[in-house]
Formats: sequence, structure tokens, C-alpha cells
Amino acid sequence: MKLYLYQAPDGYCYNSDSIFLYTFIKMFPIKGRVLDIGCGVGVLSLLLAKRFKAEFFAVEKQESMFFYAQKNSQVNKQELTISYCDFQEFESQEQFDYIVSNPPFYSVDQNQSPNISKNIARYCHHLPLELLIEKSSKLLKPRGYFIFCYDASQLDLLLIHLKRSKMQAEFLKFVHPKANKEAKIVMIAARKNSNARCRILPPLITFNSDGTYTKEAENAFKEANTHSIKAAR
Repeated sequence: MKLYLYQAPDGYCYNSDSIFLYTFIKMFPIKGRVLDIGCGVGVLSLLLAKRFKAEFFAVEKQESMFFYAQKNSQVNKQELTISYCDFQEFESQEQFDYIVSNPPFYSVDQNQSPNISKNIARYCHHLPLELLIEKSSKLLKPRGYFIFCYDASQLDLLLIHLKRSKMQAEFLKFVHPKANKEAKIVMIAARKNSNARCRILPPLITFNSDGTYTKEAENAFKEANTHSIKAAR
């Protein structure tokens, strides 16, 4: 079943990171209460809602993204409870079994987009890593999972902050643009109060040497089966 995703013509648009993260998350038996941090137009939550029977919640602080996430939930007939607020102010009476996120992770020393929507969605000063991990841990049930992607070059900080928040990185999967290029993204499944050893899964290579998508990348796009629609509000 195709997932139709309305997006702003001039704002931040979801990309392959969310699609690849979805293929990583679906390895887990998603159930119970699931929270998507910074859901954007709802791509990750709605992909998971298509596949799993669970209660899906999301947090989004950009008003335009909040609008499109609500619209996409309705269009695709998937129930998604979205809170319009900054994750730093988000509160919940109940904890979550899973928390997922494709958060802003570019460092502030990189060239920043002047587009406000794109800037908020991309750069980590809008949601600092330490705060993201610490608050996620507090919102998780005792054996809950936090599954997310981040800048691979910050892996050392990721593991330090996870340990400080009593979460163990149980699975890592690196995403490389090509087989001979350094990893740009790392996908992490961290579990609260876990003593399991970390498992490094085979990497995901996005492109072949000739610039075409690899079979794994093609399969990810095919399974997600998304259709983007640029439409003004």
C-alpha cells in the first residue's frame, strides 16, 4: 500500500535517512506505545503504523510540519497522536515501549541553511544530543528501546551519552554512500537497563560504483513505497 506524503513546496523534505531508518526499526517487534521525536511530515511514524499494531505518538515543534503530519495521518487513514511542542517541553503521563527518531544531527560548524524550516530539521543545536538521549531515557519503560540515526562521526559522544543515561547500544548499522567511502550515518538501537553486548550489523551501502542504487537501497525504497506531494497549505 502506497504512503502518500504531503510536504511544503519550500520547506524541509524527508529523505533516504528516514527510509533506511524505517528498514532498520522494522527488525524489532514494535508494539505498545511508540513515540516519534521530531516527526516532520510523519513519514517514519506512518511507515511503522502501516506495518505494526501499536499506539503511535509524535512530537513536532514546527507548525508547518505539524500541519502536514496531521494531514498525512488523515490521508493515509493511520492513527497518529501528534503533540505540537518542542521535545524539551514535551510531557507524558505514561512511558513508552519504543522511541524512534531521525533528529537534527549536523553540527553547528557546518554551513547552515538560511531556510528556517530546513535549519531546524538539520542542525543539532535545535535539539542537543545530550538532551535528546537523557530525556528519551526518562520517557522509556525500564526495558524500552530508543532507535534512531545520527552523524556517524559523533559515535563516541553517542555511546558516552547513552551510557550516562543507562542505555546500552545493542545494535549498530552504518550507512555508507559508496563501499569505498566513510560512513555518514549510523543507526542505533539502544535499550534501557540492558547489559547485552553491542552487535555491529553489516553496513548499508547506498550507491554502486556507477552511481546507481544498490539492491539493498532499492529494496528499502520499494518497501517504503512513499509518494511525495508538494502542496501549499
